[in-house]
Amino acid sequence: MAAMKPVLYSAAISSCSYRVRIALSLKGVEYEYRAVEWNDTDYEKINPIKYVPALQDGDILVSDSLAIILYLEDKYPQHLLLPQDLKRKALNLQIASIVCSSIQPLQCYAVIGLIKGKLGPDESLQIVHHYIDKGFRAIEKLLEGCDSKFATGDEVQLADVFLAPQIHAGVTRFDIDMSKYPHLERFYKAYMEIPAFQAARPENQPDAPSPPQ
Repeated sequence: MAAMKPVLYSAAISSCSYRVRIALSLKGVEYEYRAVEWNDTDYEKINPIKYVPALQDGDILVSDSLAIILYLEDKYPQHLLLPQDLKRKALNLQIASIVCSSIQPLQCYAVIGLIKGKLGPDESLQIVHHYIDKGFRAIEKLLEGCDSKFATGDEVQLADVFLAPQIHAGVTRFDIDMSKYPHLERFYKAYMEIPAFQAARPENQPDAPSPPQ
């Protein structure tokens, strides 16, 4: 009997889901995509905190993008995302942590505030810009003098998996001026040429919003 494919509970626009889609694609893991609506009450049975993504792999259920990707790193060793070199490994983890702890959640609060009517559009966008710019400045500082193709070398690694969706959101949703961040701007152009990154883009998902007419 063939093994069942992992099931990814995802939302097209979610940058957290986008990270996991990239990792799955890089590792060549075929999976079933299950779209989660923001108001899907049944999803709480899968992930009590109700955030996407979550991954069901056999009898193992993992939620949170970083936890999922670290699980994938152990389970599916093809295209390793963390190098053996401790200094480069630490840099990968630090960049991933800045994105998933110091940028994306704070950015998300401002977006939710706008949706719930607690913030006006200008105030919400100002908060989003503040946290994205703060995080991007820190990452540029960490990568000072970097001349590699990607963030921590000439192969795509964990840092790149986290950076690509955050930069994509900054460019396409929040009008971030990437010319202020030359390393990140250069990496983003390279990411968009990689098939695994292209396949994972929000607009290429089954639940992608329809383009405006």
